[in-house]
Amino acid sequence: MFNLDFEPIGRRGQCKSGQSLLESARELNVDLVSICGGVGSCGRCKVQIIAGEVSKLTAEEQGELSARELEQGYRLACKVYPLSDVKIHVPPESLTAPQRTQVEGLEVDIAPEPPVRGMEVQLTAPTLDSPTPDDVNLLTALGLPAGRLDFHVQQELSRQLRNLNWSLSVALRGDEIVAVAAPGTRWLGLAADIGTTKIAAYLVDLETGKTLASKGMMNPQISYGEDLVTRIVAASKTAADAAKLQSLLTGAINQLAADLCAETGLRTDTIAEAVVVGNTAIHHLFLRLPVKQLGLAPYIPVVCAAVEIKAREIGLKLAPGAYLHLLPNVAGYVGADHVAMLLATRTAEADKTTLAIDIGTNTEICLNYKGKLTSVSCASGPAFEGAHIKFGMRAAPGAIEHVRLEGERLEIQTIGAEAPVGVCGSGLLDVVAQMRQNNILDKMGRMGVHPRVRKETVAEFILVERPGQEPITISQKDVRELQLAKAAIRTGIQALVAAVGLTEADIEQVIIAGAFGTFIDVGSAITIGMLPNLPLERFSQVGNAAGTGARLALISTSQRAKAAEIAERDGYIELASVPNFQRKFAEATYL
Repeated sequence: MFNLDFEPIGRRGQCKSGQSLLESARELNVDLVSICGGVGSCGRCKVQIIAGEVSKLTAEEQGELSARELEQGYRLACKVYPLSDVKIHVPPESLTAPQRTQVEGLEVDIAPEPPVRGMEVQLTAPTLDSPTPDDVNLLTALGLPAGRLDFHVQQELSRQLRNLNWSLSVALRGDEIVAVAAPGTRWLGLAADIGTTKIAAYLVDLETGKTLASKGMMNPQISYGEDLVTRIVAASKTAADAAKLQSLLTGAINQLAADLCAETGLRTDTIAEAVVVGNTAIHHLFLRLPVKQLGLAPYIPVVCAAVEIKAREIGLKLAPGAYLHLLPNVAGYVGADHVAMLLATRTAEADKTTLAIDIGTNTEICLNYKGKLTSVSCASGPAFEGAHIKFGMRAAPGAIEHVRLEGERLEIQTIGAEAPVGVCGSGLLDVVAQMRQNNILDKMGRMGVHPRVRKETVAEFILVERPGQEPITISQKDVRELQLAKAAIRTGIQALVAAVGLTEADIEQVIIAGAFGTFIDVGSAITIGMLPNLPLERFSQVGNAAGTGARLALISTSQRAKAAEIAERDGYIELASVPNFQRKFAEATYL
């Protein structure tokens, strides 16, 4: 039997001898599309082999897959047989059930001050008596004799002017023309929050500031590592590896832009501005900046200031001269997504002692005490995404997301009300909290006696019995994984309050952001000691605040200036340098 790892779903299991990847996927509840029933004629069960040895290419695969796909390692799951442990990337189009991603967040109303504005202009066609160059003609008509045109706009200008009969709409950024199109064109902006695990993107009308459409997807880099350190190592091997990790992100953003425009009946070449946020490692990988030094003490970024470049320089397919703006980073592991979250939640302006937490694979926390901002980054790890958990999975239909236990009576709630196939992060949090409340787990996390606990090779708590299949369980090891993840967050909180001479009881409000933070039960998080034991009314869950911050920066130059100010004010604490960190971390693992 060989071990299989399906990414970015995060589903892991074993393949029986003589079983195809498609058959194994079905047994592991990875719902691959297979219209032809697995005979290799529909070409819909495409997967990419990332690592491991598999059977030779078949004639059916050669007929269904393009030369480019074959070169990139794509195969048909129904025709592939593992010959070793295998890591597989499953593209979104090969899945019948989409992963749940969080794109909704705070709605903050501001007056738009976009960096790009649209202008309608009517030119006079040149004549032999007045042979005005096209660029001068356009700039004069706009009242910008000292203005300039993006080079790619210049390359197409003559054709467009004549095709449009000298009447057009111009996207103007300062004194630079970044795009031209037909009269009445709606100029758009694209905002994106690239998380370690998930990406959220938003299509915005630059004039009104209104969000026209939004969409999420899994971060395709997951196939190269669930955590940032693994990806840093992968990107640091060769220039080709760094290029690959970058292209995965640019490809994802291009796909999201295309999908959003298709949904709204608009065009990607009218997207005249883009803003992207992410943690520092994601930021560097996206720009293809060196990342090796981020993985080594003292974890130094190449740049913390805001970056602004032509979007095309990194392969984004937007308007010809569109700019890409990335908000500033704070430190090696506190990035632009954190700044965007603080911008959206107005944490920096709060008059109460405020704790803002963006929970994820890499959790970032900020404390505002009397206007002083202090932040930490916690490597909470991928357990919240179901990784390293026996029946763990990401948030998708059939994932157990909430659990309640009273005596021997157990109630579960699954995403989409589907039959249970695994446990996602919020479900894991709930079940451990319920086990602790029912004294099935002691303070150290050790599993005791209960009708649902079986202790054969390892101690396991049975969540769901499945006739003919192995029951879905939470093992002692799963509990330990959650203890480590939650301890990282609690240690970070304790370090922040200690740094300013407070106790956790002094925190007046707690803002919980991020995809995972949206769906957790705050009471469960308090029960297991992940969050401070404060009254529930002090907590608020705000969804994807980083995505909201990216949209604010997209439509307002004033908000960009405010983001720069927040990054400048934000002091950073490196947890590893906190006195007695290891002892405090160990204590924080207690339930």
